[in-house]
Amino acid sequence: MSETGRPSVLIVEDESALCTLLRYNLEREGYRVFEARNGDEALVVAAESSPDLIVLDWMLPELSGIEVCRRLRARGESRNVPIIMLTARGEETDRIRGLDTGADDYIVKPFSMSEFLARSRAVMRRVRPGLVEDVIALGDINMDRVNHRVHRGTRELHLGPTEYRILERLMQNPGRVFSREQLLDTVWGTEVYVEARTVDVHIGRLRKTLNQSGERDPIRTVRSAGYSFDETFAN
Repeated sequence: MSETGRPSVLIVEDESALCTLLRYNLEREGYRVFEARNGDEALVVAAESSPDLIVLDWMLPELSGIEVCRRLRARGESRNVPIIMLTARGEETDRIRGLDTGADDYIVKPFSMSEFLARSRAVMRRVRPGLVEDVIALGDINMDRVNHRVHRGTRELHLGPTEYRILERLMQNPGRVFSREQLLDTVWGTEVYVEARTVDVHIGRLRKTLNQSGERDPIRTVRSAGYSFDETFAN
C-alpha cells in the first residue's frame, strides 16, 4: 500500500493514448498511478514505487513484457505483486505462456474499460485481500461500488453520475480537502475544460440528496480551499 493510503498501480504501456485512458480510469477509481513506457523503465519504477498491481503490455520496445514479468517474479520485493498482462495476442498458447511466466490475469486487446477495472479489482482482491474496498461505509452512509448504490441508513440515495463520483472521491479520503480543480479532474478529467464553480453546483445537489431534515451534513466546505468528507462523521 502506498504512503497515501491508496492502492497503487504501475502501467507499463508504450501506446500513449491507451496509457492515458488507463491512468484516467484508474485514478477515477481511487488508485495512485505510475507509468513506464518500456521494459527497462518498468523494472526501475517497480523497484522505486513498490506498486500494489502492475498492468503490463506484452509488446514493449526492447525488453518484452514476458521478460519483464519473468524478472519481476525473480525479485523478492515484486515476487507476489499481482500482474495483469495486456496483449493483442489472443491465441491459447500465448495466454498459457503469459500465465506460466507469472501473470495473474491476461486481457486481450481491444477490451472494455469496465471489464478491465472489474478484473483489476478481482486480481487484487484475490492476491491482496483488503486492498480494494467494494463497500465504503462512513457513519450511516454506505457506498456499494460494485452495484453503484448509496444508502444513508435504510434510505437509498439516487445520485446522478457526477454526484456519485464526487462522493466516492471524498469518501475514499475522509478528512482530506480537495480543491475544486482536483474534483474537476476526478470527474471530468484533465482534458476537458469545465468552470470551477460547476463543482459548487454539484456539491449543492449532492448535499440536497444526502441530507434530510435534521441529518448531519458530512460534506465540509473549507473556505478558499475546497471540500472534504468530515472525518469525524464516522465516529
